[in-house]
Amino acid sequence: MDSILAFLSGGLLQLAWWKVVIITLVLTHITIISVTVFLHRSQAHRGLDLHPAVMHFFRFWLWMTTGMVTKEWVAIHRKHHAKVEREGDPHSPMVFGLSKVFFRGAELYREEATNPETLKRFGHGTPDDWIERKLYSRHSLLGIMIMLGIDLALFGVLGLAVWAVQMAWIPFWAAGVVNGLGHFWGYRNYASPDTSTNVAPWGIIIGGEELHNNHHAYGTSAKFSAKWYEFDLGWGYIRALELLGLAKVKKRAPKLKLEPVTDADPISLNTLNGVITHRYEILARYTRLIKKAVSEELERLKPAGQMNNAFVSLKQAGKWLTQPDASELAPEQRVAVDTVLAQNKSLSTLVQMRQELERVWESSSATSEQLLHDLQAWCQRAQQSGIESLQEFASRLRRYAA
Repeated sequence: MDSILAFLSGGLLQLAWWKVVIITLVLTHITIISVTVFLHRSQAHRGLDLHPAVMHFFRFWLWMTTGMVTKEWVAIHRKHHAKVEREGDPHSPMVFGLSKVFFRGAELYREEATNPETLKRFGHGTPDDWIERKLYSRHSLLGIMIMLGIDLALFGVLGLAVWAVQMAWIPFWAAGVVNGLGHFWGYRNYASPDTSTNVAPWGIIIGGEELHNNHHAYGTSAKFSAKWYEFDLGWGYIRALELLGLAKVKKRAPKLKLEPVTDADPISLNTLNGVITHRYEILARYTRLIKKAVSEELERLKPAGQMNNAFVSLKQAGKWLTQPDASELAPEQRVAVDTVLAQNKSLSTLVQMRQELERVWESSSATSEQLLHDLQAWCQRAQQSGIESLQEFASRLRRYAA
């Protein structure tokens, strides 16, 4: 009886509770790396190729610790990028609400996984060998049941808690934090056409997935960090695998290049390509320019002792002025923005010039010569605007290179 009770209390390993906690964190960390390196960067976006042995280890580990089917996960994620924050996005907080995505993201995943059209259209190129068809996909729950048995055998009754944490780890961090908070709270390096944010500049807990805005700007890049202060742990593992000959990086986000040119130099095709390539970085920089202009105007309008109507209107509409797509604004918001712009010529010019700049890279029918002419004309108007910040922006824009 004593032996049975000892086994139930500590399993085969008989470890102290704090050692079990450490082991649990190691196990869940391997799961995180399997998701970010294998499922996300390699399978969904083809940013890198993995050695067959490494790839199969990740497949096996995910089968044991999550029960996720590679084709389902990849298809759902690709659909998220294709339909981001629009009708059809499988897990957008803009569509379903932050609370539902954060707390019930796994339910949204399971619901979308039953959609055969999603799997057919977005699940191509995923593993389809014998073991995938006969075991991993057909018996997706078997692996996690085996994992439960292993945890109970190794840690006793405490193994049930270890298993529960393993099962909840990905639904909470990936489905909840990344898909929820990653489109709601944080900072943005790039003005990508969505609300994606970098939850934190240090991608450690979720293996780099914290840098969600960087990923949405350059979806196929195997590296998620962009700024010098950002850290992508998943990229560290990829580089280690690459050095060992077990991985090959195929795609990385383009590095920003600024050529030493003057305002008198003609804008070249290389400059146009650089502007188009780095459009999300450029638009983010322009957004900061508008925010600064709004702040300066608020300081100018603030009277001593009280706030006048112009101040209140600008403060209310200021956050909407930075949204590039006016069609996303509610009618009352659109009216408030139009009123503020009618009262401030400089802000009106900045907003109008942003819209014209976006047309340079949004046009799908214009020739390179026409786009080059449009960019040259935009820079000339910016230089003649009389707005110092816009003139400086145009001067920097001329330095971009592909």
